[in-house]
Amino acid sequence: MKQILLCTDGSVFAQSAYQYAGWLVPRLQAQVNVLYVSDIRSQKVASTGNYSGAIGLGASRELLHQLVELEHERAKLNHQKAQLILQDAEQQLQAIGVTQLQLIHETGYLVDILHDFEAEADLIMLGKRGEAAEFAQGHLGTKVERIVRASHKPCLITTRDYQPIQRLLLAYDGSPSAHNMLTFLLASPAFKGLELHIVTVGKKEDDETAQAHLLEADRQAQAAGWQPICHLIPGVPEVAIAHYIEAHHMHLLLMGAYGHSRIRRLIIGSTTLQLLQSSPVPILLFR
Repeated sequence: MKQILLCTDGSVFAQSAYQYAGWLVPRLQAQVNVLYVSDIRSQKVASTGNYSGAIGLGASRELLHQLVELEHERAKLNHQKAQLILQDAEQQLQAIGVTQLQLIHETGYLVDILHDFEAEADLIMLGKRGEAAEFAQGHLGTKVERIVRASHKPCLITTRDYQPIQRLLLAYDGSPSAHNMLTFLLASPAFKGLELHIVTVGKKEDDETAQAHLLEADRQAQAAGWQPICHLIPGVPEVAIAHYIEAHHMHLLLMGAYGHSRIRRLIIGSTTLQLLQSSPVPILLFR
C-alpha cells in the first residue's frame, strides 16, 4: 500500500490539504500518516536562561522557577493543541472517505523530524503557508522551501482553496529533476485518465534546445499511453507558466524542483520558488 505523509498545523491551508489527500487516496490505494510537530523552541527558553547577572541571584531563582512552571504549563497546552489538531484532521479525512490513517505527534523541528518518516512515504503533502497565513499573504511558509530542498520524495504543496484535479500541467525543461517528475507522472496511477498538458519555455519560439526537450517529453508520454497537449512558449519561465495555468484552467502543476544550474542543486530553483509563491494551483515537485 502507498503511504502519504501529510504534515499539518491545523491552519486553513491544512484543511485544503486534507481534501487533496482525500482525492489522492482512492487513486493510490494509500494510507495517510498525519504528522503534527510541536515546535521545541518555546520549551527551551526557561531552561537555558541565566538572569542572575541582570536582576540578582535571589530574584533570578524566583523568576526562573516561575518561568519553568510557565513552560511546563505551555508544554501541556501544546500537547492538548496537538491532540485537537490531529483529532480534527482524523474527523475531516474520515468524512471524505479516508479510513486508512495514522496520527503522529512529535516534538522538535519539522524539517529534522521529516527524515524519520519520509523513508516510508511515497508522497509528502503540506500547505504552502501555515498558521501565520493571514499575516503573510503572498509569501511562502517558512518551512516549505526547507522541506522541498531536504526531501528526496515528491512533495505536493497545496493551495488555500481545493478543487478536484482534472487537468495537469507538466513544466518540462529537460533537467534531471524534470525527467524524474515525468517518470513519476507517467508511472503513477493517481493521474491516469486525466488531461495532460506539457509546456516547455524557451528563449524564443524556434528555440531548438527547448523544442528537443518538448519532443522528448511528448515521445515518452505517448509511449506510456498518454495523448498530451504540448506547447513551446517563449518568455520568462515563471511568467509564461503562470499565464498558461490561468489561460487553460489547470488544476495541478508538476515540475522538477531544480533546473540545470549547479548552483540550483544547492538551493531551490528560482523559477520553482516564484511559482510556489504565486501559483493559484497546487504544485507537485520532484528533486
